[in-house]
Amino acid sequence: MAAGGWTYATLAAKAEVDPKSVERWVNLGRTPRRTTAMLAAEALGEDVHALWPALRQARSARAISPELMALYDQRADVPVSTFTDMLAQAREHIDVLVYAAVFLHEAYPRLNDLLRERAAEGCTVRIAIGDADSENVQQRGREEKFGHGIESRCRLALMHYRPLVGVPGIEIRTHGTTLYNSLYRADDQMLVNAHVWGVNAYGAPVWHLRRHDNGKVFDTYAQSFDAVWATATPVREE
Repeated sequence: MAAGGWTYATLAAKAEVDPKSVERWVNLGRTPRRTTAMLAAEALGEDVHALWPALRQARSARAISPELMALYDQRADVPVSTFTDMLAQAREHIDVLVYAAVFLHEAYPRLNDLLRERAAEGCTVRIAIGDADSENVQQRGREEKFGHGIESRCRLALMHYRPLVGVPGIEIRTHGTTLYNSLYRADDQMLVNAHVWGVNAYGAPVWHLRRHDNGKVFDTYAQSFDAVWATATPVREE
């Protein structure tokens, strides 16, 4: 202020406050409101945070989404019962989008029976697994340093699900899309297994979502599933 010839009164006029407010900034170290501080700093030709470092404090973070039920550090932390119990409760929709996810059949051998039971009760079941011959599946193997293992697991997944081909209410398709997340949906609940470059899916985070009237995260993933499903190839009976 001294270098620029500013007085309490002249700076107060620029900042649209009382001169006593400016006096308190100078003599008592008071911090003005952000809008007022910006006006004063602009008049002085100074950085607002250099004048009032307290204004660097972060603003309140956005509230956690009401759709988020749980967050797991990695898929390996999610009990298999969380997957199967969720699927068992489905009455209208079961959607699974993965490359392989053979851990489900390996840990729960009754998975196909469960899906048949749900379909028999009127639930629409859609399973999309990776096309082992697609470039994106093969690229994922290279990124995860898993080599041809991912391709073998895609073929194994197809072997697991093939007995369900032709079952009323169940459709199996293969896809060759870049898989950003594996999705496991049962009506208004969904487990989303994020994919991290260079990390196998079992080591990547999972969030458990429930559709909420005030949220849109669940629907974003549900729409993503539909978009992939539209590009996928139906598996035919042999």
